[in-house]
Amino acid sequence: MPVDPSRVGTTVGPRAVDWTERDSLLYALAVGAGQRDPLAELAFTTENSEGVAQQVVPSFAVVLGFGEGLPDVGEYDPTRAVHAEQEMFLTGPLPARGRAWATTTVTDVWDKGRDAIVWTETTLVDAGTDRLLARCRTGAFLGGAGGFGGERGSSPSWELPDRAPDVEVTVSTRPEQALLYRLTGDRNPLHSDPAFAARGGFARPILHGLCTYGYTTRILVNELAGADAGRLASVRGRFTRPVFPGDDLVIRAWRTEDDSEVLFRTTNSAGEPVLDRGVVGLRPGTDGGGR
Repeated sequence: MPVDPSRVGTTVGPRAVDWTERDSLLYALAVGAGQRDPLAELAFTTENSEGVAQQVVPSFAVVLGFGEGLPDVGEYDPTRAVHAEQEMFLTGPLPARGRAWATTTVTDVWDKGRDAIVWTETTLVDAGTDRLLARCRTGAFLGGAGGFGGERGSSPSWELPDRAPDVEVTVSTRPEQALLYRLTGDRNPLHSDPAFAARGGFARPILHGLCTYGYTTRILVNELAGADAGRLASVRGRFTRPVFPGDDLVIRAWRTEDDSEVLFRTTNSAGEPVLDRGVVGLRPGTDGGGR
């Protein structure tokens, strides 16, 4: 059952999105902040620590714009729908609380033969100032939804340097990580219901791709931007294989010559990429070599 390529240009919204300091804190915990050391990331995990201003893990912007999932793009099997790619562009640090208008547009429908990839773009505009906060592009892989004769799409070039990474950090997810992360808004039963996951071909519920994306974003802010969330301008990555709650993640990053862009790859403990072809854009600031 192929999707409908005529849905390109379909727009949903604007819809109001509200969040509070509590929502920002919950998201930070859901992507692992404070797990290794409860005192190491107080800017992400508390709002009232003396001398510590609250910050927001930048990838929270994707969650704020996520809404109810994909717009109507035709028929497809929801058990075979997975997150394929994610891009995020930020104009500055996200406020810990706020209201924004979210508008989502279907921008591309790619025919991969048997399967399809649907791209949507969501803009978040501050409701009080009309300032663009973030622009997020999401690629959804829809198994069995191709074969409609559309364009296959393209990928930007990407190649890691032939040298050791500038950053290498191993973090652990928790067995209940998906159950915690789903409280940020994504209630897809693929991440909680064993029967639903089995219909999708998984032995047990998998971790949300955006949880892996959030873990990676948080580590890169800490290690590359001196824990200053405002320095992160963009993050792009492709999800290549599932992560199960409880798995370890290894984040490796390579700086470019002018330090304005960083390439990264996140693997599991076996060295298999789970978030690949990663690119981070950084704003100028004091160089951060970690916490």
